[in-house]
Amino acid sequence: MSTGNTTCCIVGGGPAGIFLGYLLARSGISVTVLEKHADFLRDFRGDTIHPSTMQLLDELGLLEEFLAITDFRADQLWLNFEGQRIAGPTFAHLKTKCKFLGFVPQWNFLNLLSQEASKFDGFDLRMNTRATEVIREDGKVVGVRCESGNREYEIRADLIVAADGRSSTIRKVTDQTVVETGVPIDALWFRMDHRPQDDKGETLGWLRGGHMLVTIPRRTHSQVAMVIRKGCFDQIKAQGIDAFRQTIRKVCPPLADVAVSLKDWDQVKLLTVQINHLERWSENGLLFLGDAAHAMSPMGGVGINLAIQDAVAAANQLVTPLRNGTLNLEDLQAVQARREPAARKTQRLQVRAHAILFGGSTGPDQAFSIPWSIRIAAWLFAPILRRVAGRWIGLGFQPEQIETEIVDG
Repeated sequence: MSTGNTTCCIVGGGPAGIFLGYLLARSGISVTVLEKHADFLRDFRGDTIHPSTMQLLDELGLLEEFLAITDFRADQLWLNFEGQRIAGPTFAHLKTKCKFLGFVPQWNFLNLLSQEASKFDGFDLRMNTRATEVIREDGKVVGVRCESGNREYEIRADLIVAADGRSSTIRKVTDQTVVETGVPIDALWFRMDHRPQDDKGETLGWLRGGHMLVTIPRRTHSQVAMVIRKGCFDQIKAQGIDAFRQTIRKVCPPLADVAVSLKDWDQVKLLTVQINHLERWSENGLLFLGDAAHAMSPMGGVGINLAIQDAVAAANQLVTPLRNGTLNLEDLQAVQARREPAARKTQRLQVRAHAILFGGSTGPDQAFSIPWSIRIAAWLFAPILRRVAGRWIGLGFQPEQIETEIVDG
């Protein structure tokens, strides 16, 4: 078995992994990123890039390149509740350069970041490469074993970063303690031929008759999520695809004419919603980031942006000890100390929102139920809530700034 060496090996080519790899290579650190797939082209991933992330892209000089691949921008989100269009979170008041959400397919975003990162000599992205095991010596993680096609080899590194998502292989093989939070919902993902035409796609949430749809606009179609009660997908399938199409037409009238494009259940993918976190994000030589450290609900579309904030904080903390060869466990623990409060606050907010929206309903025919007390409070405090929600979604609880510098052109 052959062995390669690098300073940092990142397992997972998602937003946290690629962004961290870019920042480290930009700062002159040799970094190898392992992505188990042959490309980034997977449809059911987060598409919403928030003002906090665009602020970082501006700091890196990549904002214009990003905006060029953005399908749609929204400075305010809208809901359609029982046929009535209601103003949702607004971002116009945020103290950022971009006061809007950007919608871009994640594969385009990752391609952009990886292409920019490849301009630095120290960046090595290995597609179709799966990490299968960690290597330990004297109680420290010193590398990973990899598979690529029929080839097996080892990569030794001063630091292994597990950024391989909520189904993290590294999390499993290191027997990490995962704390699960009960979630009452799952989501069914599918695409429609055209996005809703009511307002050029600005209405993202559609709630009617106990059902909820989220429509994400893309240039040629809409990516749609139907929120369902956890474990009810089989019951929904038993009712037949025609009943499913009828529900779509009822909840989101702009999709009525194109719902016929759903021919069978193979076009509908189940996303099992999870909220969980690790008790410890690190051990000697190993750090977990993004969903591998704290899996988020899709609510608010904050997951990708939190993962990127993790990457920025990690780079800020770790570039100097990685460059000097002095990295220790305390450096890794400092990353968790910096980022865990924001992640846990976000999760608690998601859990509370789940309880309000989905806690009182039962069965596949009623995914959500909003108590009248909450409806009245939302109406009374709507202007304030729109701004508060816009800040939470747009910036999060702990926005980061890039403190590392370019040292390799």
